[in-house]
Amino acid sequence: MGNIVSKNQVLYHVALSREMIKDTEYAVLPGDPGRVEMIAKQMDENAIHLATNREYTSYLAYLGKTPVLVCSTGMGAPSVGIAIEEFAMLGIKNFIRLGTCGAIQDHIDVGDIIITSAAVRLEGTSVHYAPLEYPAVANFALTQKLVTATQNLTSDFHVGITASSDTFFPGQERYDSYSGYVRKHFQGSMAEWQNLNVLNFEMEAAPLLTICSVFKLNAACICAAIVNRNKSEIPDKSKYDESMKKCIKAIAGAIESDVLANKRIK
Repeated sequence: MGNIVSKNQVLYHVALSREMIKDTEYAVLPGDPGRVEMIAKQMDENAIHLATNREYTSYLAYLGKTPVLVCSTGMGAPSVGIAIEEFAMLGIKNFIRLGTCGAIQDHIDVGDIIITSAAVRLEGTSVHYAPLEYPAVANFALTQKLVTATQNLTSDFHVGITASSDTFFPGQERYDSYSGYVRKHFQGSMAEWQNLNVLNFEMEAAPLLTICSVFKLNAACICAAIVNRNKSEIPDKSKYDESMKKCIKAIAGAIESDVLANKRIK
């Protein structure tokens, strides 16, 4: 076991203690602080605000008798790495990222749900924990529970590889930027990832999966597609609310299933 802090010690970045989170072992991690309350209160209408510090806004929700921490991580890999470090010190063992993404395969529509099985490490944070040869792989058991819960809600979902970039523009080969320039290293990269059956771009899955694997913790990732890059570069949020509600229900179902499985093992 790693370094677990004392019950009332409030950690610097996330501004949380074990007492505040009721020793929960589950964390749901959206990027946007503005989504946290909505996610928590869909799980539990009586969810309570815990803290807001920097990019980390947190709520505590209950699924039955199981406390669940919902906390934003901000955009990008470094703040995800800090969150995992501090949440692990608080005793959290299971992490589910909930986000939005850009699909890059023709068969994925706006509003579809993508569950990450593994991630391409196009970011630098995870290299501080493991060499690039080390795979960013989702925890199989937790991901399978997420897949099963999603199957019960919709047929519009996909399971596969995600690419996590440190940048929104050049690293994802976007030309709709201020300069319109993408350095040679990334020119043609989207077509290459498409040919390698990568489903989507986002910015946080790879560090989450890598660091949790290194720490012997469990991580999974579910995202709603808000654009298909083959058709447009402009995000379309017309189906955002509907797909996000499905993602939240899937996460709740996966956590409830995991709690029951752990009880049977014990």
